[in-house]
Amino acid sequence: MSNVKSLRRLKIRHTIRRKISGTAQKPRLAIFRSNTDIYAQLIDDSKGVTIAAASSKDKDIKAQSGTKSDKSKLVGAALARKAGELDVKEVVFDRGGYLYHGRVKAVAEGAREGGLQF
Repeated sequence: MSNVKSLRRLKIRHTIRRKISGTAQKPRLAIFRSNTDIYAQLIDDSKGVTIAAASSKDKDIKAQSGTKSDKSKLVGAALARKAGELDVKEVVFDRGGYLYHGRVKAVAEGAREGGLQF
């Protein structure tokens, strides 16, 4: 982990995690962004359990054409749909140390359009 950028992101991520945590009623919407894909999870930190997850590797999203940002919006919408099935309406957004811009913002917008509140 000698990469300066990744160390900086980890420090930011730990600062964010100190301030927020998810519960069963209001889980944490955690984002992970790789170079090619994006992953989103709803996490109940009180039990340490992932409630729902979606990623750009899911078959229905991978089959779509478009940019990575377009697919990120679909990931947010898919996660919101899964959360709706579990009667989760509010979440705490965890950007994972990434800037709220681009693909991370697209996931948030997709989740909001899908009915999640944060």
